[in-house]
Amino acid sequence: MTNINKANRTCCDVDIRVLKTLAPYLFFEDANVTTFGFTADETYATSKGAKKIAFSNPMDGTMTVEAQVKPFKLYALLSDGTIDTTAVVAEKKTIACTTAGELSLPAGVKSASVFVYKEGDFGGEAIKGAEEESKFTSTTPAELAVGQSYEVGYLTVKDSGVQKISFNNKKNPQDYYITMKTVEKDESGVITPYVINAYKCKPKKALDLSFSSSGDAATVKIEFACLEDKDGNVADMVEYAEAEA
Repeated sequence: MTNINKANRTCCDVDIRVLKTLAPYLFFEDANVTTFGFTADETYATSKGAKKIAFSNPMDGTMTVEAQVKPFKLYALLSDGTIDTTAVVAEKKTIACTTAGELSLPAGVKSASVFVYKEGDFGGEAIKGAEEESKFTSTTPAELAVGQSYEVGYLTVKDSGVQKISFNNKKNPQDYYITMKTVEKDESGVITPYVINAYKCKPKKALDLSFSSSGDAATVKIEFACLEDKDGNVADMVEYAEAEA
């Protein structure tokens, strides 16, 4: 095959599949940066202190994906790949009193999580009382007066319209088969596909999110360790000789 000089300036599309079944997990084409690389340190046999013979240690491969526009499912790679549809969320709401000594609570309030404060004193001195059947009743009825509003903090259980990914020490990332696909351009302007296959990728259980009201949009970076599979494969680089049909 003729050697042709080519150059790349296109981020990879990322095809992520569950290694055990090879079922597609996520096809991701919105990354801003995708990387692949490996190292293999050398061990040397010496003679009179001089390095004479070199031995390569096992490879240490890494893939990374950086994105600002991303699906929520991308984060699940750092857990066990599953997404729940029920979540508990902290809420703060201002509620008007319509019955002396009582406040009506929103649906879904988690038991024993309700705290009531005078308006403007949220987190200050809580009004004593008890919550029962979507209602908060103050110990002293006069503390909740008709026509007044109160700030209420509570936890609510949402079982529709939400997605939740749990990060804990019981849930660990799965192994994935990952294909990164991009294109190259040769000196004649012909564009051909270029592919990197990584046979066994383990997401590194690390996440660093920063949210700011100025500057660049928030970026998420996920790093994968590229391991050797049961057949001894780590990664392949595939260059297409002709433009893909």
